[in-house]
Amino acid sequence: MKNFTAYNPVQLHFGKNVTDDLGEVTAGYGKKVLLVYGRNSAKKFGYYQRITGELKKAGLEIVEFPGIRPNPLAADVDRAVSLAREQGVEVIVALGGGSVIDSAKIMSLCIPENMKAWDVMTRRSNPSSNIPLIVVLTLPATGTEMNATAVLQDPEAGAKIGFGHVLEFPKHSFLDPSFTISLPKDQTAYGVSDLIAHAMEAFFGDSEVSLVDNFVADIIKDAMHYAPLVLDQPDSYEYRANIMLDATFALNGVTLYGRNTGDWGVHAIGHVLSLLYDIPHGATLSIAYPAWLKFMKKRIPDRISRLGQLVFDTGSPDETIDKLIKFFVFIKTPVYLSDVQIDNTKKSEILNQLVKNRASGMVHFLKKDDLEQILNFMM
Repeated sequence: MKNFTAYNPVQLHFGKNVTDDLGEVTAGYGKKVLLVYGRNSAKKFGYYQRITGELKKAGLEIVEFPGIRPNPLAADVDRAVSLAREQGVEVIVALGGGSVIDSAKIMSLCIPENMKAWDVMTRRSNPSSNIPLIVVLTLPATGTEMNATAVLQDPEAGAKIGFGHVLEFPKHSFLDPSFTISLPKDQTAYGVSDLIAHAMEAFFGDSEVSLVDNFVADIIKDAMHYAPLVLDQPDSYEYRANIMLDATFALNGVTLYGRNTGDWGVHAIGHVLSLLYDIPHGATLSIAYPAWLKFMKKRIPDRISRLGQLVFDTGSPDETIDKLIKFFVFIKTPVYLSDVQIDNTKKSEILNQLVKNRASGMVHFLKKDDLEQILNFMM
């Protein structure tokens, strides 16, 4: 077990109607709010109306920045930063899923010193301050509501990358499972594949920590138990609540204690697929992770077997991978590139972008030949 320091300052508000306190909490950080949200669903399903109502009830002035895309752009963050500085915004409220929240995290870093989003993402600029960020989650998947990382893309740079900084922690995150009942089945399933990917990335760190291993496995098993139930009964508050909590715990830090861990190249592969073909993030992970496991079974067969024992009651790497694939197929997430209409003619394009984006992973490092083999398993 490695030495570790645990720190997570996010105040999590979980449960039905927790956003009733949003206005009062936000008012403690400022009177002028930048409200960041996506394109359609927030207004369509009434979440925008509920949130703005609470903010107005607290006497807050709202400056709106709508239109954040599912694969968020650095250019949109820059536009929001300019608006926020022009309007003298004091606090940000992010209403949405990972794309909205990640964008808002980088906005919070860029606003005080008028930094460019991509300069922050590529570490050409080093933030030393931020403005407070408050989150209202509508799509459980990325765990961004309780961590200090964000992902953006820049088509001009030809890259989609992550960035972590202690200043990115939200001050408060409001998680009402009722806000996820409107999610379509495909987005719900993609969220599940995303949270499972986060849990597995923790599991394949460089140390075995029995307590954490069991906790990681329980997150995966819980998600696999509730995913079919919520897809069958999408209006169930209890099913939605369990998936929401699974996603938060999968990447709020507790699964990382005692070992070096991170992205083994799987998320980086997913980012490339999203960048090139605008595939939903969770869908890219259900394609990439089984392929990575097939490649890695010669390198870490014992660890894959251990995952199988804890999650599937099987000791075989092949059976573990097979059961994972069958689960993804069952919840209707793609497991091959052909499932998202990408064929062998795109192989060189994808491989070149993987190399350009340095999708080499952490702990279990990948070379170009390794990436090509993983890509073959994805076809």
